[in-house]
Amino acid sequence: MSESKRNSECVKYALTRRRFYDCTMNEKLLYTAFILLMGLGYLMALTYLYTGFEYIDGKSGLSVQDIAENYYGNRSGTTLEAAVRGPMSGYISIRERHHVMAWLKSGATEKGYKKTIRPILAKNCLKCHSPSSGMKIPDLTTYFGLRAVAQVNTGVSLQSLMKISHIHLFGIGLVAFGIGMIFRFAVLPPPVKYTLTLLPFAAIFVDILSWFLTKQDPVYAYTIFISGAVLGAAWAGQMFISLYQIWFLSPPKD
Repeated sequence: MSESKRNSECVKYALTRRRFYDCTMNEKLLYTAFILLMGLGYLMALTYLYTGFEYIDGKSGLSVQDIAENYYGNRSGTTLEAAVRGPMSGYISIRERHHVMAWLKSGATEKGYKKTIRPILAKNCLKCHSPSSGMKIPDLTTYFGLRAVAQVNTGVSLQSLMKISHIHLFGIGLVAFGIGMIFRFAVLPPPVKYTLTLLPFAAIFVDILSWFLTKQDPVYAYTIFISGAVLGAAWAGQMFISLYQIWFLSPPKD
């Protein structure tokens, strides 16, 4: 083999076998900033999920029951009850929530609506839940509009699941790709590296598939919980290994 061809092969091999210690300072800063930003974003997402889901079953703390009731619903409860206990709980006081619960349990009468519920809605809800807001959410300005959500709660609608799932697949998929592109420079045994690379994508797929399965059977809420934990663990492994090797891994002496 000629000297020029040998040098070309060496350069090609070096480019395909780059590691973190081969990266420039600019690359190291870029990768570090991206990992830290994505890590902060993931923590914010976990906080949002916790605060948005923890009271769906009427109890403090996030549980599998909260997840099941969000997707499958509470077939013994109503959509309005699930909303004021869960995602809308921050917009209504505990005292006002008790009034809404008492009205629902008493039969959700029109008289009770005019006397007690209408003032609560006008104070906390009608800014968004009215036709003038232009938002595609239930209209609570009339008794009949409120009655529509005072029915048995069957969980999030299939249309909403489709909307949320395609946003998550695109968005979280790109985040997983970005973190994986950085992680590919890590020095690890191939089986470990390949597993950590593929785990986030598998967990995302299983997680979103489980939304639709839980809509049919609440037992699949456990799958959502497990796949979310796997995704978090895989990303944590990729991020910590990458950050450590970016700044502390030394090239081999040979």
